[in-house]
Amino acid sequence: MTLWAPQAFDFNPDPAALEQQLVQVPDRPGVFLVAVGGGLPYAGKTLHLRRRLARLLRTADRPVRMLNLRLVATRIAYQPAASSLETSLVFYELARSCYPADYLRRCKLRMPPYVKIILSNPFPRSQITSRLSGAPSLYFGPFRSRPAAEQFEAGFLDLFQLRRCQEDLHPSPEHPGCIYGEMSLCLRPCQQAVSRAEYAAEAGRAARFLSSDGKSLLEPLIHARDRASEELDFEQAGRLHKQVEKVEAVLRLRDDLASDLEQLCGVAVTESVEPGCVNLWFMLRGWWQPPVRFAIRQEGERPVSMDERLRRMTASLQPRNGGIQERQEHVALLARWFYSSNRDGHWIPFRALEELPYRRLVRAISKLTTGADHSKQLPLFDKATE
Repeated sequence: MTLWAPQAFDFNPDPAALEQQLVQVPDRPGVFLVAVGGGLPYAGKTLHLRRRLARLLRTADRPVRMLNLRLVATRIAYQPAASSLETSLVFYELARSCYPADYLRRCKLRMPPYVKIILSNPFPRSQITSRLSGAPSLYFGPFRSRPAAEQFEAGFLDLFQLRRCQEDLHPSPEHPGCIYGEMSLCLRPCQQAVSRAEYAAEAGRAARFLSSDGKSLLEPLIHARDRASEELDFEQAGRLHKQVEKVEAVLRLRDDLASDLEQLCGVAVTESVEPGCVNLWFMLRGWWQPPVRFAIRQEGERPVSMDERLRRMTASLQPRNGGIQERQEHVALLARWFYSSNRDGHWIPFRALEELPYRRLVRAISKLTTGADHSKQLPLFDKATE
């Protein structure tokens, strides 16, 4: 992405001239950069651009304990932002270019946890991790916190007979096993109770459960329950209903963003610094795409509905991917914004760009431009995607 496109001016030490320059800076949220002679620039984000720059470039008669760049500043650049998401993404891009060694620390960016199915292991198992890797694995997340991920993992493992040990297995009939095998919560591959192919089939069922958001297990159970009920086999229907309730209870443990990382797609709708527009921030499979500035009203004589204009816009998108580290950081930026208590804007999830719920997107744009308190009112998932 290329988000850092600032306005800039050379620093003028004359107080009157500097004050005249700062008057042109909007006093609104944004990102700034102060270039200094012979050293790293000073970059930051703020809720008040003009006020922050005036404080950094103040005269020496102010309190000396506060940072003052007046004697070393050479050039000032700034870029207003209309939302916390835009501020975060612009500052992330700027920090990566200015401070390649420690930009994560400067961004205060923490990696969110995932439930990981290690498919590269001969006997796949799950673990909680906050790091992505290139080895064959399924990542389900991001979660709000590690305890939330652990709670979901514990409930998820109760539905399948995957091993919970962390050791590298060397199957043998003499292996002592563990309590989960005794409770029939594990297929006991360590004791060669099943073949490698049989255990792989169970691991595949678990992976499909996560990648389908539970549908691979829930829908057959619901159909079997309904069929048993129609056949008046109420005892069997009751047993199946308890299994349905157990699966639904596990699915309720998911955090709102949690999904198979390969299917983590959505669009954030936020305000724009350009009047009469909104910003559309698409995330496709865990990577942020360049933002789209979408005009609320169409220019021209022939009227076209907003739905149609949105469809044309998405048809012209050219999805871009990046490296594993960039993907990990992009998802971390999404999680920080989405799980924030003061999130501004809408998040509309979908599984693929072809399944984007346009009606909900139109409604989100309309509510955003009318100033409604939308972020807590709209459901997190569109009915068409559930």
